[in-house]
Formats: sequence, structure tokens, C-alpha cells
Amino acid sequence: MSPDRARETGARGAVDASAVLVGFARALRAAGVDAGPDRVQALIGALAVLRPGVRSDVYWSGRLTLCGSRDDLERYDRVFAAYFGGAGSGGGVVRAAPVPRLRATVREAGPVPRTGGEGERDGVPAAVLASSAEVLRHRDFGELTDAERGQLRRLLAAFAPRGELRRTARLRPARRGAVDPRRTVREMLRRGGEPAPPLRRARAARPRRVVLLVDVSGSMAAYADALLRFAHAAAHGAAHGGRAPTEVFTIGTRLTRVTRELAHRDPGTALAAVAAAVPDWRGGTRLGELLRDFLDRWGQRGMARGAVVVVLSDGWERGDPEPLAAQMRRLHRLAHRVIWANPRKARPGYAPVAAGMAAALPSVDAFVEGHSLAALERLAAVVRGADHA
Repeated sequence: MSPDRARETGARGAVDASAVLVGFARALRAAGVDAGPDRVQALIGALAVLRPGVRSDVYWSGRLTLCGSRDDLERYDRVFAAYFGGAGSGGGVVRAAPVPRLRATVREAGPVPRTGGEGERDGVPAAVLASSAEVLRHRDFGELTDAERGQLRRLLAAFAPRGELRRTARLRPARRGAVDPRRTVREMLRRGGEPAPPLRRARAARPRRVVLLVDVSGSMAAYADALLRFAHAAAHGAAHGGRAPTEVFTIGTRLTRVTRELAHRDPGTALAAVAAAVPDWRGGTRLGELLRDFLDRWGQRGMARGAVVVVLSDGWERGDPEPLAAQMRRLHRLAHRVIWANPRKARPGYAPVAAGMAAALPSVDAFVEGHSLAALERLAAVVRGADHA
């Protein structure tokens, strides 16, 4: 390795092996897998006695410790393939290619090659690919190379944002709760009149509706693609996963409903449909006027009522900020929670002094960043109520 290359590699820093696994668990949680700290600790313990540098050991250890249901298995395979590179399970069998052991510190290896279908990719260790994904999680979308954008798109495709759970009037069998007299009596009759343990019931819970308002104006050009892919993961997952509906609108100089376009399975096809449907791509911003249009046409009728409404915008308002403040107060009264994700918030020295952002902030329940994959993972946690900002 040349001295310049060595200095460049050293300057990029090191990624601890445990940080790689924690980042993998965060990506799983964003995809809907309940990979909590206890499961992550179990994974780290399992890899301590196995071969943490071998793809098959990492795959099966994570599959056995991080997945809690049958539904988690497909999500796990998708995230594993995007995060570590290559195929997840390889059709059910992971090939244990001769891979170097994962050292205590793994250094960044530059751009990641294209995903292959088996084993290691072009001789690059799984640990290095994972460290690339971990570094990528914190990179600003506006600073990514073409190769990094490709890896980012694979990671975003595994997202499954869902709304915060709410209790419904429908009752379901449960281990704890009030006694269910009908089921208890039926169980006693089934036993021939013999006493039976009381069966219980509780109110069912289901995710709240999520409404995403994505700013596609010129000032958001560097972030619009990633944010729309995040919206696609939410809309497609809700349409095909039996969850509460997710509605998506683009905002700029006009308000456009793009929920139907984002229902396509393939993200590229979905974004092409959005590009054809949105007439004001990279135009100006009229947040107050468009928010009023949304509330008059859809929100007041029930779409925003009790929902989690997420505005993904830098807050630049071309017109008078006072109408935006009034419409944000109106939205706050209707919605369960209002979340604002601003990609500019991560910049050093940022303060919400822009007229539009300052006018909207008093009616915002959670003000978060939206510039990187890690920021979108945290946004997904805030949306589902697991991390109130």
C-alpha cells in the first residue's frame, strides 16, 4: 500500500466490531425486527465463541438471537444482505467462504463493490463490508459517492417504518387482562365441567396511520431521493404488510399525493412514477399554503386525525411565515403527534432561525435530523413511539 493510501485509510478511522453489530441491530429495528439490547448482547456472546469473521457464523448467530418470529426471518435476510453484502441465506444455506477473522478494529476499505450472490464479494471480507455500512450510516446524503448511494438504497429498501401503537375497542385473547367469561365457560364445557384456569382478554393494539409530507423543492435536492425511498419503504410496507395505511405527499410549489405511485414493490419503479406525477420537482417552497391545502382537502376529513404526521423539510418558506404557523397549530390539534425531520439540523452551529422553521417549531412534538441513514433510523423509532425526541 502506498504511503498516501495508508494515510487516507488511517484518516478514515476504525470501526469497533461491537459497533458494527450494534449498527446491524439498529438497521434490523428500522426494518421492523425487535432486536433489543438483550438480543444484541446474546449475539455478541455467541460470536465470542464462534468465528466472527466468517459470514455463515455471523448470519446464523444473528438469525438465532435477533429474530423472534417467523415474520422476522425475511426482514433479517434483507437487512443482512444489504448490511454485510452478498446474499443473506443463499436460498437457505450460507456458504462459509474462507474469510479472515474479524479483528478488534476494522478499517474502512473504500467503495463497496456490487452485491454478488454468494460468499464474499471480490475477496472483500464480510467484516470490512459491514464496517463500510456502519460508516455509511452517519454520512450526509449530500456527500455520498455513486457507489455509496447504491449501498444506501439497498439499506433503505429494508426499512419498515410503522406508526405508534394505539389501543382499539376490539378485544383479543391475552395472557393478562380481564377474564373472558365466554371462552372460560367453553373451556370448562370442553373439559366436561371440570374447573379450568380463567382465560383472559385485552384490547388489541394496532399502529396509527402515518402521513409523510416530503419536501421536493430545490433546497432539498440533495436529500429528496433518500427521503422518498424512506417514504416508499413505509408506504409499500403498509400496503402489503397489513399495517395501518401510510399516506405520502410531496410539497414544493404544489401538493401532490403520491401514495399510489409509491405502492410499487420496486423502489426504482416507484420513484420513476413519482417523478412523472410531481410537476414541481426542485421548484420553490410554499409550506403554509400547501399545508392549508392538505388540511382542507384531506386532513380535516380524517386522514390527519389521530395520525402521526411527519414533515420532511428544511423549513425554508418563500412566503409569509405567519400562515405556516397558523396551519401548524391547526395540524397539531388534529394529529396525535407532529414530527419534523430537518436535514439541516445536523450541521454544526445550526439554529432554527429561518422564518418558516421558527414559525412551525412551537407546534412540533419532535424535531429530529434527517440527513443520514442513522438519522432516518432514529426518525423511524420516533414515529413508532420507541424514542420520543
